[in-house]
Order: sequence, then C-alpha cells, then structure tokens
Amino acid sequence: MEKQRTIAKTVSFSGIGLHTGNPSTITFKPAPANYGYVFVRTDLEKPIEIPALLEYVVDLSRGTTLGIGDVRVHTVEHVLAALAGLRIDNCRIELSANEPPVVDGSSIAYVEALLEAGITELDEEREYFEISETVRYTNDEKFVDIVALPNPEYRLTVMIDYFNPALGSQHTGLFDFEKEFISEFAPARTFCFLTEVMTLYKQGLIKGGSLDSAIVINDTEISDKDLLMLQDVFKLEKPPKRGDNGILNGEILRYKNEPARHKLLDMIGDLALIGVPLKAQILAARPGHASNIEFGKKIRSLYLEKKKEEKLYPQKNKIVLMDIYQILDIMPHRYPFLLIDRVSSFDDDNDTIIAYKNVTINEPFFNGHFPSKPVMPGVLILEALAQAGGLILFYKIPDISGQLAFFMGIKNAKFRKPVTPGDQLVMEVKLISKKFNTYFFDGIAYVDGNIVAESEFQAAIVER
Repeated sequence: MEKQRTIAKTVSFSGIGLHTGNPSTITFKPAPANYGYVFVRTDLEKPIEIPALLEYVVDLSRGTTLGIGDVRVHTVEHVLAALAGLRIDNCRIELSANEPPVVDGSSIAYVEALLEAGITELDEEREYFEISETVRYTNDEKFVDIVALPNPEYRLTVMIDYFNPALGSQHTGLFDFEKEFISEFAPARTFCFLTEVMTLYKQGLIKGGSLDSAIVINDTEISDKDLLMLQDVFKLEKPPKRGDNGILNGEILRYKNEPARHKLLDMIGDLALIGVPLKAQILAARPGHASNIEFGKKIRSLYLEKKKEEKLYPQKNKIVLMDIYQILDIMPHRYPFLLIDRVSSFDDDNDTIIAYKNVTINEPFFNGHFPSKPVMPGVLILEALAQAGGLILFYKIPDISGQLAFFMGIKNAKFRKPVTPGDQLVMEVKLISKKFNTYFFDGIAYVDGNIVAESEFQAAIVER
C-alpha cells in the first residue's frame, strides 16, 4: 500500500498576485496525515484557514477562488496542481496576501520550492477514489465535454479548440505523473487572447499580469494605439510587438501545444479540490475552470456517498468489530430487550460507535404495535441507541464489570420515519462529555442511509 506524503521542511518564496497585483509570500509547511491541503491567510489579525475543497469555491473569474465569509484566496489552481502533481497529500499553505505569487504563470516555481523542501512519507496509507462507472459532464453551449472512465491509474487527456489560427486545435495527455509531470506539464504557462486583455483589465483583474506571466495570443488586428494601451496595462518600458508567430511580442512557446498542456495543468489543480487522489481516465474537450469544478462536484458527490456507505454499511467490506456472542458477553440485556446485533466500528479518537439492529417481523413488540401495521416503537429505537452508548463505555472504562448504565435523561428526541419489519437500524452514537459518573451522548439512527430518529441522552454508571 502507498503511504501518504508531505514535505520535509518549510519553504517560502515571494512575488505578485496575477489578478490582485498584491505582493505575496507563499509558505509551504509540513502537515500530518489526513490533513489535506489548507490555505491560511496569515496577513489577517486572526489567521483564517480555508480547506482546499470544492465546498469552498466562491468564484471562477479567470481562476479558481476559495473563500470563507469575506476572506478570499484567489487563483489557487497552479499551487494545487504542483502539490497533486508531485503526489504530496498533506500541506499547510500560508499566504501573506489574498493570492499566491503568479511568477511565470505556470506551476514550475511551486514545484521547485516543494522539491527543495523535500518529500517525506507518513505512517498512514494513501486513500484513493477509484472511478467504477462512467461520470460525464457536458455543457453544449460552450462545447465542453468531460468524461471520467474506470482506470487503475490517474490519467488525463485534454483537447482544446478556440478556432484561432495562432492556436488551432491542440491536444495533450498525461499518463505517468512520476515521469511526465515535472518536465512536461508543470512549466506550461497560462494564456489569454488579446481581445480578452482589456475586458479583464476593466473587470479589475490581471493587475499583476505581465508578458512574463502569460502568453497573449493575437486574435485580432492591433493598431499602434492598441500597443500603447497594452504598454500601460502591462507596465512595460516600451510598447509590445505584434509578433510574427501570432503571439504578442513574438513569445516562443515552451511546447508546441503549451496552451493545451496548461489546460491540463489547470484541471489537475481544480480536480485536487475533490479532496482525494483519483484512479480514473479523464477525457476533456475544451475544459475551463467552471466546467472543471462542476465535473469535480459530480465526482466528489460520489466519493462522499461512498464514504457514507462505508461508515453505515461496513459489512460490505466484511468488517465486524463485535458479533452477537461478544455482545452477549458484555451486555446485561437479554431477550426480548437486547437491541444490538453487531458492532462494526469504534473510533476511540472521536468516541463514536456504529452498531446495528436487524428488525424482523418476529420482534415480540409487533404483536401489539400494531397488529395491522407493524411499526417499531420510537422509545425502543432510543433504547437501542442507549445500548450502543453503553458499549462505548465498555471501551472507555477499564473495568466496567459489576456495573450498570442507567438512563438519566433524553433531550431533543425526534422521530423522522417509521421503522418496519425488514429494516436494518444503523446506529451512530457519540460520547460528548462526562460529569462525575454521568455520561452525555448524541445518537442518530439510520435506515438505508436516511435518518429515522435522533436524540441526545445521558446515562449514569451505578453498581449492579
């Protein structure tokens, strides 16, 4: 199994933000396992941490912006592409402003800084989300089509076509991150069309842009007056040249298909916001930040659903922490009042247990509740939650033999849906706090992933 990775030491460098024009220092710091990527605005009186996840995307104006409340971090995709491309799973990313330095408009400066810091393995195994069925996003108006196909490795193929003679139709593919990412994709620079420059400038964007941080493709006739205007926009000492190769100032591309490679680089960064490394073949026609994010949301939704299923139905992976015989050895309850059949997990760090009750037509209470329409009494669902809470105490209290847990109170009990024969009651109970010999719990009961009941309750430990 592969291990999670982080960097070995802290590393920093400074520059100017592409769209904000703000001076900025980015600092990469090592992070523990399962930390993920987190951006931190250290320039604020109280530093704000923003997880690099799709839920925090707040703007997609020529870049991907994350935010919490009024706090923003602009243009995160090149930073995230560097981290994901190097297979670094966990990193704390501190910023002295609201945007990372743009440098040359690619990811290579971030890659070089991270390699300088060194990469180290952690003890925890790396988790992957493996695509098991086709996932597709289509935007007919913008001719965008993105597909994820099952594949044991993470591979990306991108095609772009802007109907421009200087750019043409281009495609590229990344099939081996270890061999190709650093040399073939990390140096690919961002690009825009000449007709977009003034629009972006009037929108208050590209304040830190220059001809050293982007490729400007000439897609229109340009007058001497326009060149003087561009000199002002890019703060140049003299007007730029039209360029015989269709690129302003005659800039030579690093790769023949550099724009397509940069679009693939952007996609790596945007899809890193899913929050887990992928195993999939991604095929993308004319992708952009907005389409990347919408496509990523589809995959993240599938991933979160899978995590929920693993939590509520670990029997799919044949995980059994405590079977009925072990439960009978511990619990004082017996027929017809033992309401736990199995325990699948106990999280000691969060004091949380997952337990099960299989509800059958043979339950004695169905004879009277109700003969014509059998429904499990709500108070028995609460009792089942309480019994699961009692099993938490078995794990937490070194010697609980000779003691009993008595109900002391129920608070905020809610019953959402009826539980009927054939249902499997999945109970998630968390120990919240303790005061003397009284313990406080939160409990939620599910059937088929839907909440059927929830309550806060407390129990006291007394001698038998």
